[in-house]
Amino acid sequence: MKITCRHYLLRNSYTRLHNHFNVIRRIYTQAPEPELCKSVTESNAILKALRLLDEMSRRDVVSLTALIGNFARQNQHKEAITSFSAMLHLNIRPNEYTFGTVIRSCVLLKDLHLGQQFQAFAKKIGLNSNVFVGSAMLDLYVKLSNIRNAERAFEDTYNPNVVSYTTLIRGYIKEGRLGEAMRIFWSMPERNVVSWNNMISGCSQMGHNEEAVNFFVEMLRKGVVPSDCTFPCAMIAAANIGALGMGMSFHASAVKFFGGLDLFLSNSLISFYAKCGSMENSLLIFNKLQKRNVISWNAIICGYAQNGKGKEALEMYKKMKLSGVQPNSVTLLGLLLACNHVGLIDEGYKYFNQARLEDPSLVKAEHYASVVDLLSRSGRFQEAEKFIDDLPFEPGIGFWKALLGGCQIHSNLELGEFAARKILALDPGDVSSYVMISNAHSAAGRWKNVLKIRQEMRERGLKRIPGSSWIEIKSKVHVFVTGDRRHGERNEIYIVLRFHREHVMDSQDISTLQNSEFSHPIAH
Repeated sequence: MKITCRHYLLRNSYTRLHNHFNVIRRIYTQAPEPELCKSVTESNAILKALRLLDEMSRRDVVSLTALIGNFARQNQHKEAITSFSAMLHLNIRPNEYTFGTVIRSCVLLKDLHLGQQFQAFAKKIGLNSNVFVGSAMLDLYVKLSNIRNAERAFEDTYNPNVVSYTTLIRGYIKEGRLGEAMRIFWSMPERNVVSWNNMISGCSQMGHNEEAVNFFVEMLRKGVVPSDCTFPCAMIAAANIGALGMGMSFHASAVKFFGGLDLFLSNSLISFYAKCGSMENSLLIFNKLQKRNVISWNAIICGYAQNGKGKEALEMYKKMKLSGVQPNSVTLLGLLLACNHVGLIDEGYKYFNQARLEDPSLVKAEHYASVVDLLSRSGRFQEAEKFIDDLPFEPGIGFWKALLGGCQIHSNLELGEFAARKILALDPGDVSSYVMISNAHSAAGRWKNVLKIRQEMRERGLKRIPGSSWIEIKSKVHVFVTGDRRHGERNEIYIVLRFHREHVMDSQDISTLQNSEFSHPIAH
């Protein structure tokens, strides 16, 4: 790669800066020169620091790296890179800290090409394998390029440290390669709280909530002190699998470590308890908040809505308005959900239209889809169809699924099949649509249609996503799917199931039991 760092960024930039250098004379003679640069830049006099550098009797890598670092800390990243150009103009050889800083500026400027130029220059002077330079390049490739380039940067780094490993883990998680992220994590010579946080949040974001919870428990067992970012990630994962007991122990741990709860963690706890169906605890946390933001209000409103307490959700919305906190798009979504749960169709439609007139920026595609769901679930199909026809954009899958869901509730097979065809035209591999319309035919006793749909699914190679469940035993979450053969204690589990089967053989469910999964031989 051709080295062009000297010529990068406004070829005349150094000339313009040099003109500034002559404006003022030497000042602050009592302070050491690198410290002087730091104090000047941190007092928002960055250009004065550049002028002062021209008058310094000792202009070296320490002084200029300090200046570049201060520019970067104040988000003056173009100025930091321009200062690097000045450094080369003065024939001062940059060190690993200089490169680490300017490469980080390239990340924040989203300039991959410039970052690669710095990497090539570092390689020319023998610094590319340095851990500070290598970690910075890892971060650049993870955020702006691809995991293969990140892997090469990691391989080129001599003695990678915890930052290097953690950055590579983040890259694998970003690519959805959780298995490789775990492999790197467990191979790390040392781990810090950031490494653990990456695994907990990564597992949670990818839907592996039980692994996220287990990572958090293992982190505590290893004696790693959580940060303020750890608990919200763990609480979200616990909420997603309904692990109320475990989440309550996380809550207690947070109080133990921090002595209290900040707003960020409190909001996570409000959502956690609501998702686990414990609105009493959710309201208790909410009421204890000395200061509430829009996220706090949204958490309690959506919590009530999700738990079927629509009237309480609407009451909370009124209190939110009185408190002076402005609602956002999430608030509107919570209101529509609340109205849906208690059958307040006209009320929900009123909130939607009010938002559309008063603040159109609040209304997103998901709000339109919620109105379709609201109308469909109440059986008002003509209004739902007209609403879809009048949309200011083309309806996506979510709209037709909302309509199909309502058709399934009210056994409207004709409209349901129309909605299903729309969904399959947009996504031929959508299994849930086949299942929903098959269930509707099954409920109506149209077995030929059911067989036809199942045959079409087989021909397309589509399979139902198996149902899953989980239990919490001794602070460990165990997940099971239909016909599971992967659990480490599967033999003991099936022995217990057979034992229960033997005791209900005379019941009316015998035919069901004989055809069930656990009546089959266990796979070894």
